[in-house]
Amino acid sequence: MVPSISSIFSILVILVLSPSFSLSLLIRDSFLQCLNVNTETVIPYSTAFFTPDNSSFSSILQSSAQNLRYLLPSVPKPEFIFTPLHETHIQAAVICSKQLGIHLRVRSGGHDYEGLSYTSEIETPFIIVDLSKLRSVTVDIEDNSAWVQAGATIGEAYYRIAEKSKIHGFPAGLCSSLGVGGHITGGAYGSMMRKYGLGADNVIDARIIDVNGRVLNRQAMGEDLFWAIRGGGGASFGIIVSWKLKLVPVPATVTVFTVTKTLEQNATEILYRWQQVADKLDEDLFIRVIIQPATVGNSTTRTITTSYNALFLGDANRLLHVMEKSFPELGLTRKDCIETSWIKSVLYIAGYPSTTPPEILLQGKSLFKNYFKAKSDFVKEPIPETGLKGLWKRLLNEDIPLMIWNPYGGMMSKISEYEIPFPHRKGNSFMIQYLSIWQDGEKSAAKHMKWIRKLYNYMAPYVSMFPRSAYVNYRDLDLGKNKKMNTSFIEATAWGNKYFNDNFNRLVEVKTKVDPDNFFRHEQSIPPLPVSMWKRRARGGEGVRV
Repeated sequence: MVPSISSIFSILVILVLSPSFSLSLLIRDSFLQCLNVNTETVIPYSTAFFTPDNSSFSSILQSSAQNLRYLLPSVPKPEFIFTPLHETHIQAAVICSKQLGIHLRVRSGGHDYEGLSYTSEIETPFIIVDLSKLRSVTVDIEDNSAWVQAGATIGEAYYRIAEKSKIHGFPAGLCSSLGVGGHITGGAYGSMMRKYGLGADNVIDARIIDVNGRVLNRQAMGEDLFWAIRGGGGASFGIIVSWKLKLVPVPATVTVFTVTKTLEQNATEILYRWQQVADKLDEDLFIRVIIQPATVGNSTTRTITTSYNALFLGDANRLLHVMEKSFPELGLTRKDCIETSWIKSVLYIAGYPSTTPPEILLQGKSLFKNYFKAKSDFVKEPIPETGLKGLWKRLLNEDIPLMIWNPYGGMMSKISEYEIPFPHRKGNSFMIQYLSIWQDGEKSAAKHMKWIRKLYNYMAPYVSMFPRSAYVNYRDLDLGKNKKMNTSFIEATAWGNKYFNDNFNRLVEVKTKVDPDNFFRHEQSIPPLPVSMWKRRARGGEGVRV
């Protein structure tokens, strides 16, 4: 139901007197009245609605936003933030947004690199539905499963699993403050992916609210939609309310280490060797490489550091045997190895100090809030040493650059590229994440954006081609974006094929079936086919294959 005629009339009187203020008031009042009609539970306005004139608005908006570029004054802000307390509130929010024609963005953790969950470049006004108050985690050890609500962080999920069992875990993100809802929609890789695959590979059920406000589980949504939401990118098909995760076995004792090599310690040669073996190591072993400049001692001279940051699902003795056999060039010793529990390895990989208690994971706070621009690549063949040396020169010319190389192989090579939308499987040796980080807001943004784009161009000969693939959870609007609500299928292939390869066509087909009017949309959401093309396909014509 919509607001009464009398209430709309009174608001329209104000609209004539003060257009911008009264438009916001009209949106808020209309939405609130509609919510109260469409939900059986009372929605406490003071704790569920945050408007720009509310003292808590800025802190709520900033709470989980990771990229500070999208909090600058010049960036469009929502009319209000709605923080639902249970599923029925989200259902009502979808129904009311649709009835009133209000554009909606959904946020679970706020780690999206281009701020797509809390800002909008393509249309205003818009609102945010923030799921941060829906964060329950229910673990069933006997069933080897856990139901996790979308607003929980992956760190909270890890903690609750470890609370019930020391020999169960879940293979997802390395950063503990990732919101579970959006994280898994993109795939969710982590330090156990070579053993068990992605987080999305280990989802056995879900609850999603569709464009009609219905709550659907796996059986109700059907296998096509269930396929699409596990790796097809967030906020294209509906609002994820919760995931049912399949728990995996972990040893009571695991081993972690970090070994750093500089250019003066043969970093180039060792990294070239890592490229040859990283995807072929024992699948219990995950060694990523964190690459950044650093000063030498107390001087102003800069060098490149390559830090080999690892998790091994076993004890130190077996790890040393594996390393001696497969990667002796790193020179790993027993004193480099730290034997610990799986939950404490989560803290270690996430960058927490060694004395940090696991309870810190319940706070859900990000260690990384900066102005930054990121990109990603997939690599199939080792980058030659000459290419690495050219890379070092470029890194040394930037203020705060960062690269992270994540190894593939193991289970990642055994799962079909069509099993879920995430296609980057067999044939990929590792993935690169590029970051340029700065601290002075808009002042130097153009300089750093130019630098990372030039670096990306430099790397073109060394990475995947046709398409040059990218990871959807590292959103990159440089790859292309929807400029309006009804971006064409052809325009969207510019970025769609990079994220999803051939799976993009199937994602478009699912989108066309479940959300043909493109209600759930953002700058890189999956587009539906135009009605004419869809009808042509249904008749068996020679239109675009999907």
